[in-house]
Amino acid sequence: MIDTTEDDRAFPPALVDVARVEFDYADGEGVDFEPYDAFDSAEETTDWLRHWTGNHELDGDAYRVFGQDGTGGLAALWRVRPGRPLAEQPVVFLGSEGERGVVAANLSDFLWVLADGLGPMEVVEHEQCDARPNPALTELAERHASTPRRPTRDIVTSARSEFPAFSEDIDALCR
Repeated sequence: MIDTTEDDRAFPPALVDVARVEFDYADGEGVDFEPYDAFDSAEETTDWLRHWTGNHELDGDAYRVFGQDGTGGLAALWRVRPGRPLAEQPVVFLGSEGERGVVAANLSDFLWVLADGLGPMEVVEHEQCDARPNPALTELAERHASTPRRPTRDIVTSARSEFPAFSEDIDALCR
């Protein structure tokens, strides 16, 4: 288990700004993402993870849930890098029907994914997503991102190569 600190539940400023954006679902042609204005509580995250995996011995401490899709799939910061701030943790998606995947290696790269007009569910469920740049989210990423802009495909490929066993690790948690 990763040790927690007081900052582990502090919502990063970039996510505060993302929460103010209205994502257009556009009848399935847009982005299916509903950002939160705070992390889910530890209790909510643990409850969800236990039901999602069927393993009622787990706790959700490794995840900071910050949004969902319309079916209840969750976007979260995955606290897998001990001692590193939340903004340096990878972003993952845990879908309502068991879909899962690494979306970005850190919050900064995730902002560039959003700027490309894609959400966490789209990245995980649709391997080939065409970018539809979003000017408001591009401006938000330019203000907050600490990494250079790259195409979403490069961001996702890099993140998944850094964490190749994410899906298998989730499988190991399931009962």
